[in-house]
Amino acid sequence: MILDDLDRRILRALQRDAAQPTTQLSAKLGLSQPATWRRIRRLQDAGVLAGRQIRLNAEKVGFGVTVFLGVKLATKGRVSLEDFERAIGAIPEVQTVDHVLGLYDYRLRVVARDLADFERVLRRRIMTLPGVGDVEANVLLSEERRPGPI
Repeated sequence: MILDDLDRRILRALQRDAAQPTTQLSAKLGLSQPATWRRIRRLQDAGVLAGRQIRLNAEKVGFGVTVFLGVKLATKGRVSLEDFERAIGAIPEVQTVDHVLGLYDYRLRVVARDLADFERVLRRRIMTLPGVGDVEANVLLSEERRPGPI
């Protein structure tokens, strides 16, 4: 699908606030509400829009610590990547699991109530998974979200 300038404006506006009504969005774009809705529907049908999500403020719901973990599997031949991904995906504190190229095999985003809670999750849940080798933790100090290059 080829995106025109209007499609890109719609995408940028939805990145900022996906919950805004099409009447509000259409007023910002200078389009009618039906035309805006048709554009959004076309973007959904083409797979450009892959759903709408609400982003929770982890700290406000009791998870004040975010840690990025680099995980290197000890022996890639012993544990399949699918088995590791299934096991790590079952840990609710693990928010994202990215299979990456580089020093580590996986990059995880883990939330915890505090550092003691993170240590518990790391020691009892993550480090006990079969195949986990080296792990490097980076505690998130601050985060600035930027919209994508649309």
